[in-house]
Amino acid sequence: MSRVLLFTGKGGVGKTTLSAATAASLAAHGRKALVVSTDPAHSLGDALDVRLGAEPSEVDGSAGLFACQIDPRGLVDEAWGELRGHLRTVLAGAGVDELDAEELTVLPGVEELLALAEVRRLAASGPWEVVVVDCGPTAETLRLLSLPEAFAGYLERLFPTHRRVVRGLLAGVAGTGTVEKWDATADALSRLAERLDALRSMLADSSSCSVRLVLTPERVVAAETRRTLTALALQGIRVDSVIANRVVPSPGAARGAAASWLRTRRHEQDAVLAELTGIGEIRTVDHRASEPVGVPALLEVAEQLYGDSDPLPGAAVSESLLEVSGSGRGLDARYSLRIALPLSDDTELDLARVSDDLALTVDGRRRLVALPSLLRRCIVTGAEMDSGGVTVGFRPDPSLWR
Repeated sequence: MSRVLLFTGKGGVGKTTLSAATAASLAAHGRKALVVSTDPAHSLGDALDVRLGAEPSEVDGSAGLFACQIDPRGLVDEAWGELRGHLRTVLAGAGVDELDAEELTVLPGVEELLALAEVRRLAASGPWEVVVVDCGPTAETLRLLSLPEAFAGYLERLFPTHRRVVRGLLAGVAGTGTVEKWDATADALSRLAERLDALRSMLADSSSCSVRLVLTPERVVAAETRRTLTALALQGIRVDSVIANRVVPSPGAARGAAASWLRTRRHEQDAVLAELTGIGEIRTVDHRASEPVGVPALLEVAEQLYGDSDPLPGAAVSESLLEVSGSGRGLDARYSLRIALPLSDDTELDLARVSDDLALTVDGRRRLVALPSLLRRCIVTGAEMDSGGVTVGFRPDPSLWR
């Protein structure tokens, strides 16, 4: 399977340009690369200065560089349409009104989910070594990357995993004893479940999939970038690089009003970048006098961005990590669970115990963390937060330690 690089950032920071530049650089160094746009506001073709369709095509004059713009609406009509038809049949058989059945089978986010599934299909089946993805703005991307797990949970609650149980349920709901009549629905659900599992596996595998965050050196953008780092770590998705785009060039010793303005603006940008501590190296790209359009101009951007280094690998900036430590024995034991997350002073955090899971909510984003078996028989005693994560205290539950 190809390596997948997902570029995202606040709207207007230049992620399309940098994703296209990265793919062009990879191709120029002998790697076959595919750059794909999942952003509803497609501008990838404009950046490359070529006309793109839903199917990958080689960019003229650049051997090894392929590009396409995914059409989510077409994917919905092709893939989801079949399953919706099956589900409407099941609901109608259960006595649900036809109009209600139609509304119940319209799931929010299915277009984005199928676009991500198409990215995985391209990564698994194409001749390219790397698939570079120009994603939508960060809020949309975070929602996109959380969809496989959310949909999988939804599907699991509606239809149990075991195929025979699914078939029996469908037959029972529809009021018929002929299981074979509903076998097509079970097949469609099974295929959807398999695609969701494959997506979740791809996103969780840091060796094959990672995110690159693009920002401009502005306080509002930097604050959103910090929150995005935390949200991605919470989802277990690796960030391998942070890129500061449109950094004002230093005017040096030049004098005059224009040089003074540049010096002041650069000083402000440097101050913003200096505050982004604890997130690893930040690569920088200068603000250019003209917009980089076309492969030659994009290669100039890539030259400044990567220099002589390989554009493919990157040092991990954030990775979700659980670590258990403890002291004492029996009922006198005390344990702590360390959850590594990049946090800031204004982070809003909430913890709750839900059966054998710990419900962790950070800035409104919730994730269930499966507790190690040792801690499932314990009571939460408290929690502390710092810039590197959360430490949760536990002690044995006397009612369960007998």
